[in-house]
Amino acid sequence: MLPKINRLKKKKDIERVFEKGKRFKEDFLILKITKNALSQTRFGFIVSKKVSKKATLRNKIKRRLREIVSKKGKKLKKGLDALLIAYPGFETKDFWEIDETLNKLLKKAKCLKN
Repeated sequence: MLPKINRLKKKKDIERVFEKGKRFKEDFLILKITKNALSQTRFGFIVSKKVSKKATLRNKIKRRLREIVSKKGKKLKKGLDALLIAYPGFETKDFWEIDETLNKLLKKAKCLKN
């Protein structure tokens, strides 16, 4: 479970990441990332109805992404705001494929500690 202090919830914060964030794409997943003035890294997750009309499937995807991000918590750099956006086709991926894709994205964005 991703702790509350590591969640990006406010609309103004999400909009700020959308406007000013750098974009990295891998497979059916996009990472938008920008710096924040906090000592924590915060994540937000977006899965649109284009991925699936069923809320249960969209929520399942978000849960998987949250779990993977929480496992990588200690390896992530501090002071970042990030949005993970899933695109159609993502629903067919299993947990390990999602984990690999997210690893590649975080390495591209240089979000991992050395």
